[in-house]
Amino acid sequence: MYNTFLKRIFDFSVAFFGFLLLSPIFIIATIGLYFANNGKPFFFQARPGLGGVIFKIIKFKTMNDRKDAGGNLLSDAERLTPLGAFIRKTSLDELPQLINVIKGDMSLIGPRPLLPQYLPLYSETQKLRHNVRPGITGWAQVNGRNAISWTKKFELDVWYVNHLSFTLDLKILFLTIKKVIVREGISQEGQVTMEGFNGSN
Repeated sequence: MYNTFLKRIFDFSVAFFGFLLLSPIFIIATIGLYFANNGKPFFFQARPGLGGVIFKIIKFKTMNDRKDAGGNLLSDAERLTPLGAFIRKTSLDELPQLINVIKGDMSLIGPRPLLPQYLPLYSETQKLRHNVRPGITGWAQVNGRNAISWTKKFELDVWYVNHLSFTLDLKILFLTIKKVIVREGISQEGQVTMEGFNGSN
């Protein structure tokens, strides 16, 4: 019953009141990023949700759109703005996803929604991560986040799907708060974000 009914009520309630509580931070970050990113404080991207259905995820835009002489985007590290670096380190870039949770695209807790181009690369076991709504945080995030391999991340995602419960969600929620405070696992060593998934790593 928790997975099919109560989890959605829990998600909506916490996300709605959490958004109201954090709205001053949301407004300040939006204004700051508006000026840092030439009027573009938000980043919208297609991601697969429950059942693999595509939705638009909302995040704060932490990198600008600077390009090289050939018109290609510079590396993530070169495009990361000072304000964006702070927002990423404090995990505030995930804050707008509370809107996705309120809409029903996402859950507070669940496997992180990845890129649509990864869908054909998943094994049958890895596809199980789409049996639940994707989350702002999840079991993989509190066990390494971007500092662990794709193989380990998928193992943790599937484990969560198979053991989903209210008690586990509460545990992940409290561990997430701890991770945010100590700023663990934000990225892989030497990188701003995690390397792309190619179906074998």
